[in-house]
Amino acid sequence: MSSMKKFVHMALLPALSAALFATSAQAAELSGFALMPANAFSRGPTSGQFAGPGAGGNALPLLNKQPVQGVSAVLHGPIPNTFRVMADNGFGAKTNSADTLLRLYAVRPDFKTWNGQAVVGSGAVWPVNYWSGHVLPRFNAQSFITLRDPNHRVGFDITADHSHYPNGNNDIPVAKTIQQRRLLTGYDFDLESVRQDSRGHLWFGEEFGPFLLETSANGRVLRAEFRLPNVIPPGSSATGVEVMAPQNPHLAGATPNLPTSRGFEGMAINPAGTRLYTLLEGTVNGDNTINASTNKILRINEFRISTRRYTNTHWLYQMENDGTAIGDMTAINDHQFLVLERNSGTATRAPAPFKKVYLIDIAGVASGGFVSKTELVDLMNLPDPHDLNADGSTTFTFPFVTIESVLPLDASTLLIINDNNYPATGGRDANSDNTEFLSIKLAQPLNLATIH
Repeated sequence: MSSMKKFVHMALLPALSAALFATSAQAAELSGFALMPANAFSRGPTSGQFAGPGAGGNALPLLNKQPVQGVSAVLHGPIPNTFRVMADNGFGAKTNSADTLLRLYAVRPDFKTWNGQAVVGSGAVWPVNYWSGHVLPRFNAQSFITLRDPNHRVGFDITADHSHYPNGNNDIPVAKTIQQRRLLTGYDFDLESVRQDSRGHLWFGEEFGPFLLETSANGRVLRAEFRLPNVIPPGSSATGVEVMAPQNPHLAGATPNLPTSRGFEGMAINPAGTRLYTLLEGTVNGDNTINASTNKILRINEFRISTRRYTNTHWLYQMENDGTAIGDMTAINDHQFLVLERNSGTATRAPAPFKKVYLIDIAGVASGGFVSKTELVDLMNLPDPHDLNADGSTTFTFPFVTIESVLPLDASTLLIINDNNYPATGGRDANSDNTEFLSIKLAQPLNLATIH
């Protein structure tokens, strides 16, 4: 690791003013709606053996299959109107997801839209061939890639290195396909973000480390995981050489300084595909001293792909009073990004749901300073004049616990997808939550750069 410098220039610390955190949202409208049912599965070894009995009428384990759920990131697919969506670690924790494979699936939502006279489109989400984009009748081996480490690049023991799953009573043998192909599972990494660089390599941001993981275009791990140096912002009392979560396999007696499940929930890549921007979901211990009135200060770190190193350049993101977590971060040009921010409220659980999209800007912000921030979309108050989701209302709400994918489709349209935390319930009702795909039309176009 490169040596860390502690910056103490308080002059870099901007005033936390109302002007910095503007909150007047632009008008936006639901322009497309599609739904993938909660019970969408793909072939694979039995999963969910350590995640309890299930919920919403959906029992676990899933015999000889994997859930196509927990969508935590999205990329453009092989042809227009197709997308590659990344499932997270499986069932929400290291201890219950060792039998869940880390995969990207290719899909095509057939959005319900208004054509000027009527609602058209089926609203279904179809599996497609991962490489060609051709529609498939079901999720099968052609519709996904599975991350794997055949060359032993990962710097710690993974599930495939065990004879029995490292969960529960350690009395269930690891599936042969996981061992033989050294497939990665939700015990190994908790993936929450993915980007593709200018060479086609995939970069994953995850939460157990937090780590960056580089793979080939088809999911083969190329190098050991990249650890996060503790580049300390001005005014912070943070300590430690690295930022480390409690599940970090390299702790070796070190004290964790990041809460559980608060790693790289968001990660953006610049339009040229040469730099990553990782956004932590939680506050590093000691960063609360930057502003004593809040502990909702999150770090954005810059990573240079050519050197495979973090630079010392970093910024700070201030969450809203009602926000408790971020869900995604996506670049729209070299200095502006979209960030999903939320709380844990749903349609069936307090507090009142807070789910918004913000436009942030690093232009003119010194390293260690707070990014500017403007509310763009309120996902709990979207006009839906044609009732595209057929709920009987012309106002659309998106009250799921976790909303973790945002992608510009063009300068005036966003794709947003929820993570349904299968088989969790309570987003809209007592049933297992579905995965909903939204197309949202903005009133004012973004300054969208051409991505590599």
